[in-house]
Amino acid sequence: MGLLVQALILIIVNVSFHCLCINPADVIFAVNAGGEEHVDLNGIRYVRDYNNFGIASDYGKNRYIHRVAQHDQILYQTERYALNTFGYSIPIDIQMEGDYVMVLKFSEVYFMGSGEKVFSVVLNGLTVVPHLDIFEEVGYSVAHDVYIEFQVFDSTLYWKNKRSRIVSNQIRVDFVKGEKDNPKINAIYVAHCTIVDIPKLPWFHFVQELHQYDSSQENDEASQYEELQAYIEEKKAQYKHPNNYRAVPPEPTYKWFSQYFIVIMFVLFSTALIYLTSNFA
Repeated sequence: MGLLVQALILIIVNVSFHCLCINPADVIFAVNAGGEEHVDLNGIRYVRDYNNFGIASDYGKNRYIHRVAQHDQILYQTERYALNTFGYSIPIDIQMEGDYVMVLKFSEVYFMGSGEKVFSVVLNGLTVVPHLDIFEEVGYSVAHDVYIEFQVFDSTLYWKNKRSRIVSNQIRVDFVKGEKDNPKINAIYVAHCTIVDIPKLPWFHFVQELHQYDSSQENDEASQYEELQAYIEEKKAQYKHPNNYRAVPPEPTYKWFSQYFIVIMFVLFSTALIYLTSNFA
């Protein structure tokens, strides 16, 4: 009887508190655009940017990037941009079918207003992010991640209700120049997993960071700091709930419901089994 109860407790703990964290081994591609190799806090290894098209910039190193840990600031401080459309070819094993997530990392460290830099993102010929305005999404010097979920089956990439043929075991992501300034990217990674396994940026965690921000060390940016504070207060009023924040997609409720439903049913079954065993033994 004691062993049965112990086994029950272990199963409940494992199911209820299972960590939905990314396995670095599931990452098939990661590059720190415009920068050097970097291993982030999740164990993902970003290679040094090998792209020769466009311009590598570390202008962002002069800025503190909000909403991201100090260790991973560099992923949002360096970037690659170009005067025309540019992109990356990503090797993919078409035999590894199933769910994939592409994570695009951005931060706006130059423009101080909306509509100054607008471009689109195309994945294997499909426009997955139209008219991206980083400042409009999160403001100045703030980390912003975009998550692109897609599937691979029968040498074909599926995104929402669209499809695109995979050629030569490669998919392509392009940053398409629009009418406003130049396209850019700070970092990219692609993982063979689902969206629930992907680490998310904290929701408005940078608001707390601002209260600890020593603006005396950034006298030349005092006005920018004040503008950022005002912008954040505006965003806080606009987004009443974390799930409304466009940079953080809501977690699928069905996964959590199914987990807890299984736990509840298992507890009820085990309790009945224990009761019957103790009364009819």
